[in-house]
Amino acid sequence: MRLVLMGTGPFGVPSFRKLYDTDHDVVAVVTRPERAAHGRKKAEVSPVRELAVEMGTPILDPESVNTDEARAELEALGADLLIVCDFGQILSAATLATARLGGVNLHGSLLPAYRGAAPINWALYHGETETGVSVIHMTPKVDAGPVIGQASTRVGEDETAPEVEARLSELGAPLVAQAVDALARGDATEIVQDPALVSKAPRLKKTDGLLDWARPAAALRDHVRAMQPWPRAYTFWHRAAGEPLRVVLGPLEAVEGSGEPGEVLEASGERLVVAAGKGACRLTAVQPAGKRMLSAGEFLRGYHPKVGERLGAS
Repeated sequence: MRLVLMGTGPFGVPSFRKLYDTDHDVVAVVTRPERAAHGRKKAEVSPVRELAVEMGTPILDPESVNTDEARAELEALGADLLIVCDFGQILSAATLATARLGGVNLHGSLLPAYRGAAPINWALYHGETETGVSVIHMTPKVDAGPVIGQASTRVGEDETAPEVEARLSELGAPLVAQAVDALARGDATEIVQDPALVSKAPRLKKTDGLLDWARPAAALRDHVRAMQPWPRAYTFWHRAAGEPLRVVLGPLEAVEGSGEPGEVLEASGERLVVAAGKGACRLTAVQPAGKRMLSAGEFLRGYHPKVGERLGAS
């Protein structure tokens, strides 16, 4: 088949690379336009663009893939199938129709759980011990198409979102290739998603990083893991003297302890322990606003938080 790959971030690269090793023909790669990040003069090249350049594949980079002009370019390619992963744009019905068989998408969850832009982050936030990847035959409704391939994996207790994402991207690569082959043969098994089992995983906002100390210690530990690499988990240290100080937190360890949620229970040596809604959290690293990440001991020696002070919302 003639394939068009659509992606931007690193999640789709293993799957896209594997498709180059199949009997199918990758005729084009669609990715985001090159643009410099805020404060930078040089544009950051997306991992998918780098792959296309490496493989000598023609690149399309419209601001919107759903314009008449972009659809005309896609139709001219005569594609049989669009392969979409970590693209950043929602394809309209008309855009999906530019390929004979529409499109398939690799999604980082066990659908219908965690539909949306940040499935890995929200799975970790909710303490899931198992997650996976799903290949769906796309519809205009986000992540709602029938499942044509799925694989699961256990989540390590201390794994962060980037670590899980890297594993899932590799897990999905053979699954995508198998789905493409099945569609080419015309024998793909499509399982309709159960609407009753749908859960949402919306795009992260900066405010999603704010810790709620009334949650159990284990949930706070998971919150920190989930907010990597952005927006990162943060709280405010309400000092006895001075304005509240925003601090970003490194890994947390759930420990025994009790007190008012957010209350500093220990602050000496290398131990900085804060009460949660259930149990307590030992902070291993703290980054004060505008400073580098400090070990708990460095933070204690440099900033001198006291037992009884509070961490929480501003």
